[in-house]
Amino acid sequence: MDAIAGTALWTAAARARESARPDRLFDDPLAEALAGEEGFLQLDAEPEEAQCNPWLPIRTRFFDDWLEQVTMRHGLRQVVLVAAGMDTRAFRLAWPAGVTLWEFDRPALLQRKEGILTAARATPACDRRTLGVDLAQDDWPARLRAAGFDATAPSAWLAEGFFHYLDAAAVERILATLATVAAPGSQLGVDFLACDLLTSPWMAGYLHLLERRGAPWRFGTNEPEALLARHGWQALVRQPGEEGANFGRWPWPVTPRDLPGFPRCFLVTARRQANGSEHLSS
Repeated sequence: MDAIAGTALWTAAARARESARPDRLFDDPLAEALAGEEGFLQLDAEPEEAQCNPWLPIRTRFFDDWLEQVTMRHGLRQVVLVAAGMDTRAFRLAWPAGVTLWEFDRPALLQRKEGILTAARATPACDRRTLGVDLAQDDWPARLRAAGFDATAPSAWLAEGFFHYLDAAAVERILATLATVAAPGSQLGVDFLACDLLTSPWMAGYLHLLERRGAPWRFGTNEPEALLARHGWQALVRQPGEEGANFGRWPWPVTPRDLPGFPRCFLVTARRQANGSEHLSS
């Protein structure tokens, strides 16, 4: 796996550490095995402030709750995890009957993941299907349809911890392609970094560290609503620490979005519009 795909191991290690806390926001019993020694070495090499940052636990819990909402309350039965990495939601969430979940990621990563899951005798709680693809190059919509996806029915899409590794052109291209297979009424969950985070002097040291590791953060947007609207989505944007994105773990004040220059990140949920007439579900 290359350095960017390898960040999935770091994420699994962080989820395993969170799962061991008495005040954990979620429980991921497969994360330790999926991280392996390499994942914990990556995590332990992080600066202390990065290891203690509650962003990843909050993001994980936020999208856990969102997926349960769109499948149970809104009745969606097709779920796609974009750049799924070592995600185990197919195994650890309580899915309603009839859910099919597709996981996209690079073939080498998925091959490693499947070996670990098989050894652990893990059983998914839904119909889980995997697709080894390069989202920047492969004709993944055709492969998704061939794997049983119905592009005429609403679906739920989660792109977590993904877009900040791409350049702006790739982000626009993937969102445009996604618009060809996400039917009206579909739901999207995604996180974005702000442009201000990528240019902040407070973040410069960490950003240089990521560059040296071969997994630089490249994309950010201060206006995720406008970005997604260009591709037919009506978005609801939260910062960690705001209502619904806190869970008692965000320790800092939330800076208003109209205050420029502050490093920030966004948790976004969006609904696919039809002829501009759809409204975002809460």
